[in-house]
Amino acid sequence: MQGLGNDFILVDNPDDNLNLHPEQIRFLCDRHFGIGADGIITVDPSERADLKMRIFNSDGSEPEMCGNGIRCFAIYARDHGLVQGNEMTVETLAGIMRPRIVGDRVIVDMGPPELTGPMIPVNLPGRVIEHTAVFGDHRVAITCLSMGNPHCVIFYPPDQDLPVEDLGPVIEVDPLFPEKINVEFIQVVSREEINFQVWERGAGRTLACGTGACAAAVAGALTDRTEKKVLVHLPGGDLLVEWREDNHVFMSGAAATVFTGEIDLD
Repeated sequence: MQGLGNDFILVDNPDDNLNLHPEQIRFLCDRHFGIGADGIITVDPSERADLKMRIFNSDGSEPEMCGNGIRCFAIYARDHGLVQGNEMTVETLAGIMRPRIVGDRVIVDMGPPELTGPMIPVNLPGRVIEHTAVFGDHRVAITCLSMGNPHCVIFYPPDQDLPVEDLGPVIEVDPLFPEKINVEFIQVVSREEINFQVWERGAGRTLACGTGACAAAVAGALTDRTEKKVLVHLPGGDLLVEWREDNHVFMSGAAATVFTGEIDLD
């Protein structure tokens, strides 16, 4: 399945007995020798929600949450009769998520952003808003927050080339971020629109990142660059993100099945 070109292998795990090893995950996600994907999502039973979602990056690591992934998850669960209707609760490492399918789009309450440095986590006290940091030869202003997983948002002028592949991998593993971090490179189009590029923790450069789009929208509002409702233009398509008055961030976008099949892991 794919959400704005962010693609995933979904595996139904009704008996909760699937134990994928990191080398198996890397093989499945390999675009030359395996199936090819940005990550793997397992559809597991849950004692706390309708279903449980686990996601594994293409390098074998397990992040807390994935915004594009949960939209794919919701469509899969609905289409395979794992839930009744178009609304559901999904257990994740970032808490209980509540996706709702409306037409060909999925609206997800991503919960409130976490803005406190040690809770993101970032090795800085208080809120990390427009903090000047140096990474290699680059001096940048970073705004950091968590949307269930950690993000570092950097704003650039509209006419500047974005150093995604030069700077992204450097920031991802910097000691400032004890659990590594996703890095968003943002250019403001207007107070209602932004352009978005991302370097994802454990996956590298991807066509979309749902939690990253949410983080970018929150960072835009925090720094008074944008309103609290913005259209985010990602390389793989658009997401609508709204940071509402109840402090919850809502994300809306499409997801679709590409193909189904079987593969031998032996």
